Order: sequence, then structure tokens, then C-alpha cells
Amino acid sequence: MMLKNSDRFLTAFNRIDHTMRDIVGAKDFMPFYRLVDQAKKRSPLVRKYEDDLRSYADLRNAIVHHRTSIEFVIAEPHLHVVEKIEHIDEALAKPKLVGQLFRKRVLSFQLTDSLQHTLKVIRKRKFTQFPVYEGSAFQGLITTVGITNWLATSITGPQLPKHIPTLQDILQHEKNEVNYKFISRYITIYEAEEIFKQGVERGRRFEALLITEHGKPHQKLIGIITPIDIMKVD
Repeated sequence: MMLKNSDRFLTAFNRIDHTMRDIVGAKDFMPFYRLVDQAKKRSPLVRKYEDDLRSYADLRNAIVHHRTSIEFVIAEPHLHVVEKIEHIDEALAKPKLVGQLFRKRVLSFQLTDSLQHTLKVIRKRKFTQFPVYEGSAFQGLITTVGITNWLATSITGPQLPKHIPTLQDILQHEKNEVNYKFISRYITIYEAEEIFKQGVERGRRFEALLITEHGKPHQKLIGIITPIDIMKVD
């Protein structure tokens, strides 16, 4: 027998209710609205879908409290609503980790590398952020903005500067010297999204989040996330 949309909706809603109880550590009964208030303090995903969850609570009440028989419900949810709440249920139960979604080989550079070499990589790979090391010690993140700033301060006449700079020269022209943040591969993509948002709110825009095993700069770089990358994640 094919499940009704209302049955699928209520199943997902009840699972979300259970998951949020685990998030807040609720032992006794807690109204759904209060669960949302408590869980959003601990879960970026609950904060992300707070408005949807509150709307779903109203719909759930309409289905449950105005049901006149097993066969008839006063509000049969639209398929789009059912698929959305099932998506939230799955995301809450099994949140995607940055190490799963963004793990990749990251091309890094040395302070002594020339800008000419870096520009060739930009042309070939279309990269806009470049982790820079001295040996195995992380030194900073170079961006195309930093390169532009170097050009702006180096051109004093009609000619381009003859001196080919190293990345150490470019690094000094990054407007925000700490334009990155190291994160653990075990945090969720929603926590990563929150880091970008909070950075902007505090006037400290991160150009990239650098992924290592436990978020330590001395550990091997195993991934990188840019603001554009996180915007593409649902």
C-alpha cells in the first residue's frame, strides 16, 4: 500500500522530534517549539531550518488534532513539503562532514615560489586562494586580491615592475593577514557555513577554511572550502 503524504510527513516529523531531543538531552516531554528554541543553540542545521520546522509544527498539529478518521486528514501535505521535511530529517540524523565532502589534494606553495609560477597555476587551474608554506610550516593564504594589491603599490609609472616578486612579497599585501581558518575534518558542513557567516558578521571575512585532521595548522592539509563552495551545498 502506498503511503500517504501525511503519513510520510508525520514519520519524518517524529524522527526530527526525537533527534532534537537527543541534541538538547531532553529526558522528559518538551513541546516541539521549545525543542526548536533549545536545539538551535547547539545545532547550526536547526538554526538554518528554524522557520521551516516551526511551520511544520503547525501543519503537524492540523493533521493530528483535526483528523476525523484513519482515512481522512484535514491537511494532506504537498509532495514538495514532504520531500523537504524528509531532507531535513536525513540531514539532522546523518549530517555531512567537511572531510567527506571537501577532502581533496590541495596544491600548496612555498614562500620562495615566484609570482610568475603562481600566475601560471591561476591560468591553468583557475584557483583564487593559495596556501603558502615555509618548509612544512604554514605562513598564510594568498588570494588574487593580494596579488592585485601588490601590483597597485608596485606600479609607479607606465611600466610594470621589472622585479618578479616571490610569494613572500605578495603575502605582505594581503589586506586581511588572517583571512583563513583551520577546521577539523569532523565538523559538519553546516558548522562550516556558520563560520563563514559569523566571520562576515564580525567584520572578518574568511577567504577559505583549511581542513586538517583536527583543525591544527601543523597537520597535513587535506581540503579547502571557499565561500562559493559552501553556497553550492544544500
